[in-house]
Amino acid sequence: MTTAKPVGVCLLGSTGSIGLSTLDVIARHPRRFRVIALTANSSVDKLVAQCVQFQPQYAVMADADAANQLAVLLKQSAPDVQVLSGTDGLLTVAGHEAVDFVMAAIVGAAGLLPSLEAARTGKRVMLANKEALVMSGALFMQAVRDSRATLLPVDSEHNAILQCLPDNYVAGAAPVGVRNIMLTASGGPFRNLPVSQLSAVTPEQACAHPTWDMGRKISVDSATMMNKGLEVIEAGWLFGLPMENINVVLHRQSLVHSLVEYNDGSVLAQMGNPDMRIPISHALGWPERIESGARRLDLMAVENLQFEAPDKAHYPCLELATTAWRSGGTAPAILNAANEVAVQAFLDERIAFTAIAQVVEQALEQCALHVADRLDTILADDAHARAVANEYIDSGKVRVPQ
Repeated sequence: MTTAKPVGVCLLGSTGSIGLSTLDVIARHPRRFRVIALTANSSVDKLVAQCVQFQPQYAVMADADAANQLAVLLKQSAPDVQVLSGTDGLLTVAGHEAVDFVMAAIVGAAGLLPSLEAARTGKRVMLANKEALVMSGALFMQAVRDSRATLLPVDSEHNAILQCLPDNYVAGAAPVGVRNIMLTASGGPFRNLPVSQLSAVTPEQACAHPTWDMGRKISVDSATMMNKGLEVIEAGWLFGLPMENINVVLHRQSLVHSLVEYNDGSVLAQMGNPDMRIPISHALGWPERIESGARRLDLMAVENLQFEAPDKAHYPCLELATTAWRSGGTAPAILNAANEVAVQAFLDERIAFTAIAQVVEQALEQCALHVADRLDTILADDAHARAVANEYIDSGKVRVPQ
């Protein structure tokens, strides 16, 4: 059923892969959704084109110089769009009274504050930014409860779990009757490469994901499986389960997106072609189902489904993430911050691929942990971890590209 009044949507990170897929779904339902705000970091030309097509009330650039460029260009093509900039601009649109749904798709720690603002102001938060829960899980979930916001995961794995849970699921509360949840992982582009050869891989190779079309940072996280480690932490907050009840399984075909095991021995799985428009459309339409544009899954063409345990030696970042989760406090925020620094250094060809885990491990060892009950504490430890990671990279002790 289409609502009489279009739902107001704010899209945080509209020029990235999640943003583009979200706008594709929204464009298929012009009477159901109205874009109130679009935001980007520095991709001026892409945001101009989106503003011309969707005519939002607001356009926000994280970068102030980019915002000035955007304002000049929109005077000609979309003069009614108001241009804002920086963190203040992001917070303004995330909590705006005309916004009902917020797609939180800004990559990394930069997405924390606007995602948290959306939760605090009672929006439907469609969370594609896993770092928000990794860094500030307790604070974020408390904000959701206090404001009665609706929190829906958009990561394909967590959305798949949501689709397999009972209808009375409440975000953050352990679902009744569930024994385990299983997050599937493709294993990335180096899953068949011997560990001895990993130090020689290039950024271009790491970004060539075998099944998903993602940005460069997330593609590297998939190759190291740090993304899966962060998703384990996110799942803990979303579904209220302890670490021992959250498992990771390698599934090369990327057709089963996650599984839920119940106490009676039943296992429910969500399947579909690897297309982010499926979880996005689920979050936008929930509790209804709406057209996504994704190609239908042809079960007759599926020869087999394979599952296997991940090799710890191949994916040390996965173990580092679970260690940080068990340590608690600000350890996950430190983990995430050091990983962001290390991934960027790898993409800049300053360190070897295998040094990403090395940098993260050093940060976890060197940074003191604190109780993660205040936002300023979390942000301070995030900043300290970045400084420690950068210092270690600059020290010459880290592995460099061969």
